[in-house]
Amino acid sequence: MWNRFRYKMATFMQGRYGSDNFSRFLLGVAVFFLILSWFPRLYLFGPLAFAVLIYIYFRMLSRNVAARYRENQWYLARKASFLGFFKNYRYNASQRKIYHIYRCPKCRQKIRIPRGKGHIMVRCPKCGTEFKKNS
Repeated sequence: MWNRFRYKMATFMQGRYGSDNFSRFLLGVAVFFLILSWFPRLYLFGPLAFAVLIYIYFRMLSRNVAARYRENQWYLARKASFLGFFKNYRYNASQRKIYHIYRCPKCRQKIRIPRGKGHIMVRCPKCGTEFKKNS
């Protein structure tokens, strides 16, 4: 009985898109909306959560694999740019422990100078402007 059910499900899902990262994100959004709908004045989030769940199932059962793939790639690009901002912020914070980071007054190029060197003349590698800074 169980094997027959699995076979029927496998043949039903053949050629369909299935689940991906975008679907999992949308599922989290639907759960968030569902939790919000439990609050007294936010009852309109319940139908919104239901609509998101319908869209998730539409995407999973779709046979238009190319369109669903494009949607997932669009989501992954937005996710990478969003997470890249935080990754870049974390990297810059770790660099500030070792270096002073200055901007050239003329071209605004970032320049990294090691800490603890005293008063030094900094020469911009981009435009050649020299200026005095503490390290």
